[in-house]
Amino acid sequence: MIKGKRILAALAVALLLMGCAPHGVIEVPRTYSTALDQEAASSTYLGSWAQQAVAQHDGLSGLRLVIDGQEAFGLRASMAAQAQRTLDVKTYILVDDEAGRALLKRLLHAARSGVRVRFLLDDMTTLGQQHMLASLDSHPNVEVRVYNPVPAGRGSWLSYHLVLVSDFNRLHRRMHNKLWAADGVVGLTGGRNLSNEYFEISEEVNFSDLDVMAVGPVVDELSASFDAYWNHPMAVPLSYFEPVPETAWQSLLARFSVEGRADNALMSQSLDRYFVGEAGQALRDSLIWAPAMALWDLPEKLEAQGYPDLELTLLGQLGDAFAELERRLLIISPYVVPTPEAMRYQQALAARGVELTIITNSIEATDHTALHGAYAPWRPILLERGAQLYEVRASPATRDEYAHLHTKAMAFDDDRIFIGSLNADPRAVWWNSEIGLLIDSPILGRQLWSLAKQTMHPQLSYRVEMQEGRLVWHTEEGGERVTLEQEPGSFWQHLPARAIRLLNIDHLL
Repeated sequence: MIKGKRILAALAVALLLMGCAPHGVIEVPRTYSTALDQEAASSTYLGSWAQQAVAQHDGLSGLRLVIDGQEAFGLRASMAAQAQRTLDVKTYILVDDEAGRALLKRLLHAARSGVRVRFLLDDMTTLGQQHMLASLDSHPNVEVRVYNPVPAGRGSWLSYHLVLVSDFNRLHRRMHNKLWAADGVVGLTGGRNLSNEYFEISEEVNFSDLDVMAVGPVVDELSASFDAYWNHPMAVPLSYFEPVPETAWQSLLARFSVEGRADNALMSQSLDRYFVGEAGQALRDSLIWAPAMALWDLPEKLEAQGYPDLELTLLGQLGDAFAELERRLLIISPYVVPTPEAMRYQQALAARGVELTIITNSIEATDHTALHGAYAPWRPILLERGAQLYEVRASPATRDEYAHLHTKAMAFDDDRIFIGSLNADPRAVWWNSEIGLLIDSPILGRQLWSLAKQTMHPQLSYRVEMQEGRLVWHTEEGGERVTLEQEPGSFWQHLPARAIRLLNIDHLL
């Protein structure tokens, strides 16, 4: 009875908040700031580290695909440890777990050493974590901003989502970008959020993901993208919602230190030395030098009424890459939701003789079965038009842990690739904001195709084909090739996938 009264009270408060919550951009004082200029950046340790190689490759950027989760964590930790002037961090998800705490602790350590830390999060990640983030924000060298925030009802899950629904057309548009940049000279972007599963240390489920590390001219572009979002009116200082004592960061640091004793592997200083000594030399020697461009959705995309103009979108900036295709296109995406427009484009590609290969999650591997339900009906058409379709298994024969594909990448023929946060679905194209690097490099092209071929192995994925008018799934079990005539996955996985088709909301997925 008491619990029921609490729920009713929460509903009443939420309904009241829905009536008085401001609809639109929140007007609040904010300090304009920009990334470190190149002259100042060159005087830092990382600036010197990068400049030794940049000077030998005029106009090119140094790039490295970051496949391994531990390396992805270590690079972020090392950038925080070695930064001397600025750290710019942008993420869609942050979780209060071992990895999230270890990275936040490093941001605090950097701030204590005099580094300016700008931390930009999509507002969805603040629910239940606002006090922790406000405590981080209390350090004088740290500022936390939240993007496109829900303006009221932030005290509970229920009231938060009721307010969100009350202004759904604006608040369903989310900042999905990911970026980690140090001293304006080293950048890291891709698909990884900040929690255990993205760095392959979860004991329950992990994501197979991909980042790209960069030095050189393209980092200036990545920094410009951060500045564009950071200084946009939709980026609201978290202190507006939750003021805390000026010393709150000290309690947070003490908490991280106590909890970190159980996270020794993530707190190890060896993870902070990717840019130092022999390890730093090896990392610099591993860079592939190539022309690269940072592409991102303009912040104004999220302010559009209805569908945004194509020129505001990352997809629009990829137009030339698609137009110049000659032989084959690779799309790796955890979520694939074709649209009639996309299918017409695939038909045009097939008519030009361009081969399409898609790698995505199977229904048993996806963490969003609803999206699989929107994708599934398009499979026969994709296959009939010549596409090669691979669906990653949940429990591959060569792994022990449960795994999801989370990589977002494309290969245009063999010498041009795109690595970033862009999924192959309408939400990524039209409603969320995304970022990535478009790189012209036969070497990195081969690396991405090699990664794709490893993923397509029958121990790791199902090859989906049409046989006698029906879908079948080819895979390998116990060293033997087998063909499944029924789609893998449980009843409870297939139920929401089928139900979503009744709602006619594919354009929002």
